[in-house]
Amino acid sequence: MSLIITDDCINCDVCEPECPNEAIAPGEEIYEIDPNKCTECVGHYDEPQCVEVCPVDCIPKDPDNEETQDELMEKYIKLTAA
Repeated sequence: MSLIITDDCINCDVCEPECPNEAIAPGEEIYEIDPNKCTECVGHYDEPQCVEVCPVDCIPKDPDNEETQDELMEKYIKLTAA
């Protein structure tokens, strides 16, 4: 399951540079996460780094993009294959 940034986002800019997949980008009003790039940091870290640094706790799992750990690992492998 990828993550999503809620309307509670304060645009503090700390999440974007922490994402190893470059899945986080500024949206029209708040930061957004590309579900095609988000692996919840599977393959990179034990915990999603954006969640770890977010000061307002506005990055939950996205119920519209459910994925298993295996699917997240497969996505990580595809994203990091050069």
